[in-house]
Amino acid sequence: MKTLRSADGTTIAFDRSGSGQPIIFVPGAMNDHTRCEPLAAALATDHTAVTYDRRARGESGDTKPYTVDREVEDLAAVIDEVGGQAVVFGYSSGGILALKAAAEGVKISHLVIFEAPFALGGMPPTRADLPGKLAELVARDEPGDAIALFQSDVIGLPAAVTAQARQSPMWPALEAMAQSVVYDTTLTAQLGAPTPGMAAVDVPTLVATGAETWPALRASAEALAALLPHGRFEAIEGGADHDIPVAATASAIRAFVRG
Repeated sequence: MKTLRSADGTTIAFDRSGSGQPIIFVPGAMNDHTRCEPLAAALATDHTAVTYDRRARGESGDTKPYTVDREVEDLAAVIDEVGGQAVVFGYSSGGILALKAAAEGVKISHLVIFEAPFALGGMPPTRADLPGKLAELVARDEPGDAIALFQSDVIGLPAAVTAQARQSPMWPALEAMAQSVVYDTTLTAQLGAPTPGMAAVDVPTLVATGAETWPALRASAEALAALLPHGRFEAIEGGADHDIPVAATASAIRAFVRG
């Protein structure tokens, strides 16, 4: 991966492929850049597709103290790297971050928000005390317990499912990103209800979900699209369980960007 420096000096790792109008992919909680790689590859035929590791995950650094504004600066630095303006695709909590960046004036030409957990349409908000509880577990060197708490309180996984996941080969990779779930819950706790500035973003915005996703995520997306001045909602065929249906989503993005 290549690297760049964000405004506070943090190393941000990224990959780029293809050519054409840049599109940046902002992953969600417990994800590194690989989460959006299949979609990036599908769009690299007509775009410069850029995936990156948000801070505290993958090959990116983690300069403290954390604030959401630092993550906005990270995204702005990635956009500057590819020419100063880009389409931005935000997945899950990455969609909240992307909308915040647009509200802060980051040069986003088109915004795609996929299944962001905004506390709208009946979607429950992140508990205000959760970031602190997760931070305590990470500070005590209990990253597995932090991931388990996130999975139960945010995703709603039963304890038995989490216990089984802890035995899987992928669990160490999740533990390595434990600090990042503190940051994601900070983001969703602070901005789960869009600020007036976020609600006023006038960038063309496609708010999308999979057609078979969790009902609360769809209701939230529909409410967000109705809130934004240039927002529209689309349910994309083939998507279920908070997953991204790659081919159909790539087609929807192409159509949206071309207008």
